[in-house]
Amino acid sequence: MSWQAYVDTSLVGTGNIDKAAIFNSEGTSVWASSSGFAVAPEEIREVVAAYKDKGDVKKVQSNGLHVAGERFIVIKADDRSLYGKKGKEGIVAVKTGQAILVTHYPETVQPGVAANTVEQLADYLISVGY
Repeated sequence: MSWQAYVDTSLVGTGNIDKAAIFNSEGTSVWASSSGFAVAPEEIREVVAAYKDKGDVKKVQSNGLHVAGERFIVIKADDRSLYGKKGKEGIVAVKTGQAILVTHYPETVQPGVAANTVEQLADYLISVGY
């Protein structure tokens, strides 16, 4: 399956995610993206920096996370996953060995449902070496 197919089918196609992008693990290359979901270079650098931050309380938890021009309050930040909220909508970012999945869910989707969709794809990608 192509990277674009993962975005279109495994993420957005579920109805649990409305926008998504897949980057390499350093955030320097966009492998696939849904139409109109523009994650700026400085925004993906924030995501990568959050994964590299080994503090008990990550800087991103204090400052929030910016994705597609919007600021999200970070409610979970660990070595694998970043969850952010803005009102009832939010973002889920998950890092695998070689990729970072950055996704957005609308206010009509429960945060846990959106997170499970992204985490399951990440588990699959890890299982096949990505």
